[in-house]
Amino acid sequence: MNEPLTDGRRIKGEQRKRELIEATIRVVARDGVAGVSHRTVSKEAGQPATAAAYYFKTIDDLLTAALTSCMDEDAERVRRLADEVEDPDQSLRELAALMCRVVAAPAHLLAEYELYLLAARRPELREPTRRWLAAVERFGRRHTDDPVRLRVLAGTIDGVLMQALLTDTPPGQEDWTEILRTVLVTPTPGPGSGR
Repeated sequence: MNEPLTDGRRIKGEQRKRELIEATIRVVARDGVAGVSHRTVSKEAGQPATAAAYYFKTIDDLLTAALTSCMDEDAERVRRLADEVEDPDQSLRELAALMCRVVAAPAHLLAEYELYLLAARRPELREPTRRWLAAVERFGRRHTDDPVRLRVLAGTIDGVLMQALLTDTPPGQEDWTEILRTVLVTPTPGPGSGR
């Protein structure tokens, strides 16, 4: 008889945790990692002042949850493209469209990079970033097995996303498609190329 009540509490608790993670991302986007406190995040989430401390014992726990959420969400989207889109050229266009959607949410993207940089300083936070890089590599392997190109792909995506935060005219879908094609697709030799 207590099961529905317990399940309801568990579901409500999970929802509150999710709201706190989303609030953390907003605080990081607005104020940087230094602006994150249990009280600030609770207020941003519209929850009692002690809520964040109840669900996340330390600020590190809160930041780890936010980083994991951001990276895993993006990694899952890229993994789906790698696994579900059969036509290689279509997969490039789909990834380009995804990158445009990422750029269209600059606050979220800014928070991701703040958290990404935090992981660079703190090795214990790096697992979510590894999963992101693995998803990008998985996508790239649909087009090439060249390890250099696969590293260039990850660096290019991260670099272009970072540049998009610094410009008023971020790359559009055609730009992204051409960038990805340049990194991943080996040009076929033309006539007179000696082959």
